[in-house]
Amino acid sequence: MLALDRAFPPDLTRCETLSPQLLDHTGIPLHVSTTTDGYWRLRTDPESVSPAYLDRLLAKEDRRFWWHPGVDPLALLRAMWQLATHGRVVSGGSTLAMQAARLLEPHPHDLAGKLRDMLRAVQLEAHYGRHGVLAMYLTLAPMGGNIEGVQAAARLYFQHDARALTPAEAALLVALPQHPARLRPDRHPAQVESGPVQRHPLPHLAWHLAMHLRRAGTVTTTIDANLQRALETMATAEQAWFGHDADLAVVILRNRDRAVLGYLGSADYFGPAGMVDAVKAIRSPGSTLKPFIYGMAIDDGLIQPATLIDDRLLRYGDYTPRNFDRLLHGAVTAAEALQQSYNLPAIALLARVGPSRFAATLRQAGITLRLPPGHDRATLPLALGGVGVSLEDLVALYAGLADRGRISRLRLRPEDPLTPGIPIMTNAAARSVTSMLLGTPPPNGIAAARPRAIAYKTGTSYGFRDARALGVSGDYTVGVWVGRAEGTPRPGAFGRDTAAPLMMRLFDLLPPEPVGPDAAPETARPVAPGLRHFATPGAAGPRITFPPANARIEFDGRTPLALEASGGTPPYRWMVNGWPLPPVPAGLTRAWQPDGAGFAQISVMDVAGRTNSETVRLVGR
Repeated sequence: MLALDRAFPPDLTRCETLSPQLLDHTGIPLHVSTTTDGYWRLRTDPESVSPAYLDRLLAKEDRRFWWHPGVDPLALLRAMWQLATHGRVVSGGSTLAMQAARLLEPHPHDLAGKLRDMLRAVQLEAHYGRHGVLAMYLTLAPMGGNIEGVQAAARLYFQHDARALTPAEAALLVALPQHPARLRPDRHPAQVESGPVQRHPLPHLAWHLAMHLRRAGTVTTTIDANLQRALETMATAEQAWFGHDADLAVVILRNRDRAVLGYLGSADYFGPAGMVDAVKAIRSPGSTLKPFIYGMAIDDGLIQPATLIDDRLLRYGDYTPRNFDRLLHGAVTAAEALQQSYNLPAIALLARVGPSRFAATLRQAGITLRLPPGHDRATLPLALGGVGVSLEDLVALYAGLADRGRISRLRLRPEDPLTPGIPIMTNAAARSVTSMLLGTPPPNGIAAARPRAIAYKTGTSYGFRDARALGVSGDYTVGVWVGRAEGTPRPGAFGRDTAAPLMMRLFDLLPPEPVGPDAAPETARPVAPGLRHFATPGAAGPRITFPPANARIEFDGRTPLALEASGGTPPYRWMVNGWPLPPVPAGLTRAWQPDGAGFAQISVMDVAGRTNSETVRLVGR
């Protein structure tokens, strides 16, 4: 027997092949899928079914289950006596262990199969005990069609857990495995005290999360089932308003532990391009990175919220940015410039902060930035959406405003670690940026259903391809994207008019908050000396003052030629005929030693990347 046991171990593949389940943080099913072999099959332990069901099952199928070794000799003798005296089968002698063996390895109901079931039953009880064998039967019992197991049947037929089975429901599920095709209640009328029995669909919320985590089997998430259901209902109605050629994505986050409470990759998973998860898709952020430029500028000592910034025409080489409204607004405070999302002040600040440094800071915090094709470094258009960022990363950034400027990864499962936050700005700068965003005017015609302080920013990408809104309250962060998955334009679809109203309504789904985000009321404080006015660079950038353009210069081959410039933002970098000259210490004049007669192209660049060039002619004495 030991040799046979080792040579022919039980095959538990069917019992271990279960329907993938996505559960919310309390264990409520969010999404259930069929197994790879096409069955609704959920693991069912004896503790997970009602005592009423277990009592009826053992009384009907195996009264001596708790003492026999897998085969009940008394039941077999009774069945053989009835067969001999009546000439037909009156009652079977199969135990629950024998039935579990047959369910694990289906085979014809003949004498050889019965003998094999008896051997397997003894083997199963020896290996897994009566509790384990009972769990196998409860998981694999046929319940009609492609439904197997008591838990799957309870949810599909009665829409509740197997622990809540009533006596009448328990009696139906005890009888159903004996004739699953003939007794199948969704095809043949059946009645319990609660009414007719019908087959109901299992929940299919959070499609994209379910597909991401499908291979992990049963996964408990941080999602709130009630919030997710309300979110998807709202998204369906909103998509009908936008038009079915548009889609949307949403992330709702709890700030203190970065737990994702709501996740929507698209409004209709089976719609056009609906299987694209727009939460993870890399799209233009529009203007939603501007608050972090302001935060780094505050840390650099360039501005305070009340600092005046000239909203004036700028030019950086061949790049001439414009405001979204194509207007110039003169001197405005930094707070007003951010609240109104003026482009030119943001570009001027990024030029001082440094686009490469800004991008590197975000990358070090775990934010993925995808530069446009053909670009190997960040440039000034980054401030206006000239880079690719996912909604997931934007939500992580904005949640950092509520956590002293520290960025942590989002958590989808309770066991996911809360990573130490990586700072991209100081707590003082984060509080100042939050105070500025709290003053952003609400979308036209939108008022919160319940009082809540929300610091938010919207963004619209070039060509109206992406509309975004990111908002932070004391406890939560909400991110919304509206657009087309294939990236085609939606003329007139602004972040403020499309994504922001939906974001405000999503905040209304969340519990009340007596306290708003941590913000510093610095807009009312006096501006520090030296920060009253941020001087934006001139329109033309640096200008070469010596040598003059097109000058004819005599040289003796020994005396260096002085190079001088003005304007722009020093220090300057010089190049001659495309070759960079070594930098010189501050306060010293740059000099160049010509190596011969001829024409030379002299170029100068300031720290903002603006350049100016001219050509001179060198002749020997």
